[in-house]
Amino acid sequence: MRELKIFSGRANPDLAREICDHLHLSPASITLGKFPDGENFCKLDEDVRGRDVFLVQPTSPPVNDSLMELLIMIDCCKRASAARITPVIPYYGYARQDRKDEGRVPITAKLVANLITRAGADRVLTMDLHAAQIQGFFDVPVDHLYAAPVLNDYFVKRGFASDDIVVVSPDEGSIKRAVGHAKRLGGTLAILHKRRSSALEVQQNTIIGGPVEGKIALMFDDMISTAGSICGAARLVKEHGASEIHIAATHGIFCGPAIERIQAAPIDSIAVTNTLPSPPEKQLPNAIRLSVAPLLATAIKRIHHDQSISELFQAK
Repeated sequence: MRELKIFSGRANPDLAREICDHLHLSPASITLGKFPDGENFCKLDEDVRGRDVFLVQPTSPPVNDSLMELLIMIDCCKRASAARITPVIPYYGYARQDRKDEGRVPITAKLVANLITRAGADRVLTMDLHAAQIQGFFDVPVDHLYAAPVLNDYFVKRGFASDDIVVVSPDEGSIKRAVGHAKRLGGTLAILHKRRSSALEVQQNTIIGGPVEGKIALMFDDMISTAGSICGAARLVKEHGASEIHIAATHGIFCGPAIERIQAAPIDSIAVTNTLPSPPEKQLPNAIRLSVAPLLATAIKRIHHDQSISELFQAK
């Protein structure tokens, strides 16, 4: 492991330190900051010539600052003659802009992929992309991991009886995810029909499958942003008689009115992973933080040793 270097950007240094702890390494030293005019500054404090370098930096809010810092770090490593540069992007910003859903709009997810590739990345390690086809936007290998095993293990340890569980898909786009969790956890499957009334407002008005009455409802999503969809789903499930409602998501963005919405919704617990940092203003009393550091550390170790990581791709 002597030739392995793991640097952390400023987006989520706690996750980077935890990854290094699992690999019995110290985070490589790097100086990051800003010039007086606001431009980003980066200097590697360790030699990376001929080394296998991993850069841990989710492009999390503030997305533009995090993304620009990642690009500068990649360029810095490339010019310092690193043998291979792998950005570790647990949360990929701009992922929701993955297609043209109306005229005269960009496909920003593709633009970001171009920027990362052009900056000098040799491969990318990421987790639970909002749209799996974003892997194809890159012209370098992409290792796409899923947090589903971490979320499933958490609920298994909760000890819910399978007969008491109903796995609820909050919208049609999450059906495949819900089916995967239901296979692992047991229980029945219910699907909410979602109708979007505007870009910021979502309405749910129909439950398909189930039943949910008297059941423990488990809802999974890839991310919780403004929490409009998940809170609307929780209210609808509660109106149909669910006894408990537990939410799980990979990325807890919690922007805008998310915290207030979750606190007002009939949600018994909410579990998110640590792909994103958790500042005090975004913490909830009924929230549980699950770590994906062991999963990312295993992937980094296998990539470094040129071993297969295909079994880690499974959304178990």
